[in-house]
Amino acid sequence: MKYMILTYASQHDYDAMSGKPGTASAWTGEDFAAMGTFMESFTTDLVESGELVETRGLTAPVHTRRVQLQSGVPVVTDGPYAETNEVLAGYWIVECESFDRATEIAARLANCPAPAEVAQAAFADVRPIAESRSELEL
Repeated sequence: MKYMILTYASQHDYDAMSGKPGTASAWTGEDFAAMGTFMESFTTDLVESGELVETRGLTAPVHTRRVQLQSGVPVVTDGPYAETNEVLAGYWIVECESFDRATEIAARLANCPAPAEVAQAAFADVRPIAESRSELEL
């Protein structure tokens, strides 16, 4: 079965990681490099185990466009959105034997190097991917 592992971040997180001027940041260049090394190793392990289907990181929320129906007309709004604390930052699609195995893979993300306050707030979701309409039924 396939599962999607989702990670989240805020515009502030993206600004801090990029070293944007005026951003109070706990991230150092070394922190960012350590995170990159961890993510490369994490993904390589999934490739080598044969469990990786797809992975991508997403750009900052400031590059988001939301399309929403208003009075029957699609309206486009540029991000980021003040009402949203965090947005999808990246994902992995894995194919493995069970939900427990997918959860075990996602739990390894807790070892990703980050400043303490970032690590404390970090989380990942694991969701089964429906391959057919019948799998969408509760």
